[in-house]
Amino acid sequence: MIRPESEARKALNRLLRAVEKSRREMDTLAASIQHAEGDDFPMERYDEVARDLDRVTEFVHEEGRRLQNKILQAGGLEPGRVRRSSS
Repeated sequence: MIRPESEARKALNRLLRAVEKSRREMDTLAASIQHAEGDDFPMERYDEVARDLDRVTEFVHEEGRRLQNKILQAGGLEPGRVRRSSS
């Protein structure tokens, strides 16, 4: 049986990879079109879309932190008191 927390983490990771790939593809597209169009290239629009992708990335990170805190609390741990060791 698959745990919902595990599925949520997997979904967040898939979404993050998709957004990162979208950002790379947008950069490639922008470079190609900008080269072809020159001064007619709508730089402001591409910058706006890049900011939107940044917002989605931040959302994914926030949800990851929120999910981690919920998992820690469900296990009886305080989220702010857990430290990772560097072994």
